[in-house]
Amino acid sequence: MVTCEDDGECVMAEGAGDRGARREVLAGALVLAGALVAAPALAGCAPDAARAGGSASGPSHAAATGRQPVRLTLPVPGGRYPVGTVSLRLVDRGRPDPWVGGRARRELMVSVRYPARAEARRYPRAPQMSAREATAFDALNNFGELVPRGKVAWGATLTAAHEGAPVAAGRLPVVLYSPGAGDPRSFGSTLCDDLASRGYAVVTVDHTYEAPAVEFPGGRVARSVMRAELTKAQKAGRITQLLRKVSGVRVADTRFVLDELAKRGDRSPLPAGLRDALDLRRTGMFGQSAGGFTAAQAMHDDPRIRAAVNMDGVMGYTQRDDDPSNPSTVGRDGVDRPLLLMGSEGDTRHTVASWDAVWRHSRGTWLRDLTLRGGRHAGFTDAQALIPQLARDLHLPRKGVVETVGTVRPARAIAAERACVAAFFDRWLRGRGDGLPAGLPGRYPELRVEP
Repeated sequence: MVTCEDDGECVMAEGAGDRGARREVLAGALVLAGALVAAPALAGCAPDAARAGGSASGPSHAAATGRQPVRLTLPVPGGRYPVGTVSLRLVDRGRPDPWVGGRARRELMVSVRYPARAEARRYPRAPQMSAREATAFDALNNFGELVPRGKVAWGATLTAAHEGAPVAAGRLPVVLYSPGAGDPRSFGSTLCDDLASRGYAVVTVDHTYEAPAVEFPGGRVARSVMRAELTKAQKAGRITQLLRKVSGVRVADTRFVLDELAKRGDRSPLPAGLRDALDLRRTGMFGQSAGGFTAAQAMHDDPRIRAAVNMDGVMGYTQRDDDPSNPSTVGRDGVDRPLLLMGSEGDTRHTVASWDAVWRHSRGTWLRDLTLRGGRHAGFTDAQALIPQLARDLHLPRKGVVETVGTVRPARAIAAERACVAAFFDRWLRGRGDGLPAGLPGRYPELRVEP
């Protein structure tokens, strides 16, 4: 069990539980390598879940009775703007879908988070996942056996973003977000909504057939095929080839999204209010796990991306952090634009071979390697806010919680991560500051700058 304070914040003591089984990595942590094989088949689609109200900052209050699923909340963004959001279906008619074959074209769902006008609060808040996506997430996620199935109302969690709210005036720097393997695009809402509240347009991308489920307009759902792909690759001894394919598909998705965002007039997929607000000359990217690798690799491949943050993602085609074999091109070449590496406890350029490769081969650019003291891999996602709530309400085993989100206090971890992401993009997309949070050692002792 986990000790919880009076305000609902759950704390794990330092040193409780070791790192446990190292995360399985898919080119920057494909956490599917074990999870998909063991996960049960996806359940059918459930009726629409009711949306939860209440505070966006406090802990969940539903009792875990075994009959009523626990409802969760996400932290309130720290910027001065309310947040708006729109979702877009994008179809790459020039690219067959690499996962389903046949004549199907590659089809994506993306969401744009943006600073909105004050009246945004009159618009409904967007759920973290639709009911159908939540059903799939309940059956197939990266928490393994830690979170029991059927105990969490995943579809009831609301983000801070208001659907269809009018955009605030001004030209907005653009930041793309790629989720970790096996996560939906909305599982980075804690960081993405905060960045939007600070004046950025944040474009989150679902990599179709990787996420447990992606729902398209009209209710059609594309479910993950990664378990089948992994099984085939294991039988054929082609895991490295699968890792290369996943990375290549993700980077191609990213570049296609940039192409679509650049379209003008009636060809643009964006609603009228956003078409002229996005300043694509100031574009960055970040992501967690495989999404962090995607951000770095996409920056290497595409000059439109000016800066990138990799949050705990291995950057090679390997299933071990310390394995230098099968490097990516970003590992072999390095980068020529700013890159911030943010690692959980024990993951630095001195221990992750692919990070060291990028570091050694990069010349003449800004590079930093930060460690979240006591952090763990999933702590760079919404799990940092949600798992401690579930630890209290579902009495999750302390060791499993520590191995998932670490020992750092959740509110402190989230504050440090938000500060780093904002300071980095403020420097490289807005020309403000030096790329790290002001007063880093004193304000954020949870962070360590690696030499």
